Amino acid sequence: MTQEKLIAMVLGHAVGDALGVPVESETRMRLESNPVTEMLGYGVHNQPPGSWSGDTSLTIATMESMTRLKKFDYEDIFRNFVDWYSGDKFTANDYTFDFDPITSEAINNFLKGYHPLDCGISDEYSNENGALIRMIPAAAYIFLTRGNNFDDNAMKIIHNYTSLTHAHQRTLIACGIYCLIAAEIFDGQNLQVAISNGVNRAKIFYSTHENFKDEWFHYEIFLDKDFAAIPEKNIPSRVYVVDNLKAALWCLLNTDNYKDLVLKAVNLGGDTDTVAAIAGGLAGAFYGLEQIPTEWLDVLKKKDYLIKIAADFYDVFN
Repeated sequence: MTQEKLIAMVLGHAVGDALGVPVESETRMRLESNPVTEMLGYGVHNQPPGSWSGDTSLTIATMESMTRLKKFDYEDIFRNFVDWYSGDKFTANDYTFDFDPITSEAINNFLKGYHPLDCGISDEYSNENGALIRMIPAAAYIFLTRGNNFDDNAMKIIHNYTSLTHAHQRTLIACGIYCLIAAEIFDGQNLQVAISNGVNRAKIFYSTHENFKDEWFHYEIFLDKDFAAIPEKNIPSRVYVVDNLKAALWCLLNTDNYKDLVLKAVNLGGDTDTVAAIAGGLAGAFYGLEQIPTEWLDVLKKKDYLIKIAADFYDVFN
């Protein structure tokens, strides 16, 4: 894994996020007749072109904390989340928008004095995507410090970080799958192999661990040999964490370059910014900076700031 790969991952995530922001919650039918083909602005959240959402804010808030302290410190990460939530920090335009209700509830639990690892919401209805969108720091930290050795201790780090906000086992599994796929990409595997290897490694871990085995079935379809051939109409793109990860992986398997990938993700409709951010980060790491369109990077808000966050993180943990 190189510094450039991590920078491309962060920028790929942010660009996908920004492409989806103006059309978040638009229906697939509407986007089929008027698809997104370029970096737009305003729209649903009335933000200028290149504006990324909390999906990217929470990622870089975590990376800033870890870089400054040279470790995972869950309390300090939460303080950065509070600075985003109520102080407009770590934002594209010094303005916080698009609050995830589960993350908001967890932040409020922290402000009430709960221990960081007790703040997350653990009921079945909390299985939204607000933790999945910020997994880059966990995946990169483990790979940089341990290599592609995601043992029980590494998985515990992923699960603890996830459960700061979203603590149900189903979401913990989704975040574990993401990190294992990312590790395979960091290790140099091609995209199809990285996804296959990552999901298979997840199955070995989750289907044999008592706390997770009853939830693994939600992800079994990812191992289906015909997964990539599922018709688009059968790929939901709601905020539900299983659907978000499914849509992101399906888009990755049905495109062969960064630009087509993020446009396909956005034009699924629904949770456009999140599906494109999740898929875009993995695609950025795989395809590299050179495949992210220059015209999109040129309007991306605070691009140099995002590059510095990623570069400093790499330098600390490499």
